[in-house]
Amino acid sequence: MKKIGIIIAIVVGVILIWGIGIYNGLVNKQEAVSKAWGQVENVYQRRADLVPNLVALVKNYQEYEQGTLIAVTEARAKKAAATSVNMESYTESDLQNFQTAQDELGESLNRLIVSIENYPDLKASENYLTLQAQLAGCENRILTERQRFNEAAKAYNQSLRKFPGNIIANMFSFGKRPYFEADEGAEKVPETF
Repeated sequence: MKKIGIIIAIVVGVILIWGIGIYNGLVNKQEAVSKAWGQVENVYQRRADLVPNLVALVKNYQEYEQGTLIAVTEARAKKAAATSVNMESYTESDLQNFQTAQDELGESLNRLIVSIENYPDLKASENYLTLQAQLAGCENRILTERQRFNEAAKAYNQSLRKFPGNIIANMFSFGKRPYFEADEGAEKVPETF
């Protein structure tokens, strides 16, 4: 009888240690997703922080189209309002709202940069060239950090679905994390003129 009690205790101990290991692994992967998200927010914030510098530089040109300048400023304000995503319980809708605000800012910046093409003096200024290089660098970092976020979310989501991790994940309500996705129509090849 004593041997059976010891065997049961050992089996329960092994199962408990196994469950703790899986739980801790899920927590680590969940934290990796949160860390990757922090980096995504960081690079988007860096881009947003460059906007006032670009706007101030362009304001010095009296002929500049004020509508585009206002659109950039408004898009930046919308972006600021949409940056609060709760990493513990975010949904695809939350991620889409965040991305929509970021896309609006990006489109406004693109319109601003296209408008600057009409001002050779501004386009040639060292300050503008520096800002343009910083914005291009931000866009590259955004792509990189989004990819890293998706990789962290994939590793986490796979852990939630694989046996026996799915048992622990369901017991402790670990939820799936959505990914950044390409914009609609991104699969189409651009037409050349």
